[in-house]
Amino acid sequence: MGNLQNPLKRARGLGSAKSGVGHFVAQRATAVALLVTGVYVLGMLLYSLHGGYAAAHAAVANPLNAVVLVAFLVAMCWHAPLGIQTVIEDYVHAPLWSITLLLLNRFVFALVAIAGVLSVVRIALGN
Repeated sequence: MGNLQNPLKRARGLGSAKSGVGHFVAQRATAVALLVTGVYVLGMLLYSLHGGYAAAHAAVANPLNAVVLVAFLVAMCWHAPLGIQTVIEDYVHAPLWSITLLLLNRFVFALVAIAGVLSVVRIALGN
């Protein structure tokens, strides 16, 4: 037999978690940052393509390029887990798997961000 409750009664208590707007804004803001910095990084990569390792190293060692590259890495490592979080929340229904994957998602991208930023800083400081 079907559920005879009023749809409003079933929906009570299932309202907003009060975090959706912040997630949405962060995703859009990081997408814009990725678009701007991504074009710059792509140009930098294409410019140093024919020079080999030395040209790429010199490009990253340039302070302006290093700052833009760090901004790109931070925006990417903030934007990507937001999208993956949405997929996990929408399609993984087992609570244990969901929590595990959400934590792993954040942990992996935090490690990628730290490693990337440290690499750029190390090259930019001449080490």
